[in-house]
Formats: sequence, C-alpha cells, structure tokens
Amino acid sequence: MVRQPDSLVLVASEAMMLLETASMKINHEKHRMTVTDSDLSGSVFDDVNLSGCSYENVNMSGGKYHNVNLSGCSFDDLNMAGWTVHNVNLSGLRIDKVNLAGASIVNSRLEGMTIDGIEVTELLAAWNERDEKPKADER
Repeated sequence: MVRQPDSLVLVASEAMMLLETASMKINHEKHRMTVTDSDLSGSVFDDVNLSGCSYENVNMSGGKYHNVNLSGCSFDDLNMAGWTVHNVNLSGLRIDKVNLAGASIVNSRLEGMTIDGIEVTELLAAWNERDEKPKADER
C-alpha cells in the first residue's frame, strides 16, 4: 500500500469539507440551468430574471414573494391553501375550477369583477338593498 503524504490527505480533507458546506453564489451572470432532484431551500433570489422558466413538481411553501412580476403566468394544479395576498394587482385574472371555500375578499376594488357572468358590485348592491328593506318597513 502506497502511503499518501500528510499534506495531500489534509488538502483532500479540506476540499471535502468545503464541498459539503459551500453555498453557491451567482452574481451578474446569465446562464440557463436545469435543476433536478435538488434542495434549494433557504435560497435568496434578489433582482433575478426568471422569465420563461418552467416549474414542475416544486415545493415553494413558506416562501415570501415581494415586488414580483407574475404577469402572463399560467398556474395549474396548485395548492395555495392559507395564502395571504396583499396590495396585489389581479386585474384581468380568470379563476376556473377553484376551491374558494373560506376565502375572504376585503377592502378591494370590485368594479368589473364577475362571478358566473354576474357583476359582483350588482350582487352586493342587491344584498345591501335587501338588508335595508326591513329597516324601511319598521318605520
């Protein structure tokens, strides 16, 4: 058996430690990546262009998204239970085959919004009018 010099063993050991603890940093680069079977949890993406990317079977739970442009995106087969959406532009949004049980919309601009083709503002006006009638009848 050939004995390796102690310095070579030390260098190899240090290299293995670096590989095990290293974090990848990409700055001012333009690359295309294919990432599979990977754990990127805890990563930070700041001022990054991910336009045109495709996400399949991805766990993004617990993430925080601020100042993100998702215009023109398509979402299919998502679990968005427990989401909070604040100060978001959803104009032109189409929701189809969605479970909205327990959903709450408050302090929102509803002009032009429809449910099954019926204007929501008209529905709310009719609802509010119904609530006002008993008060008028009490006079």
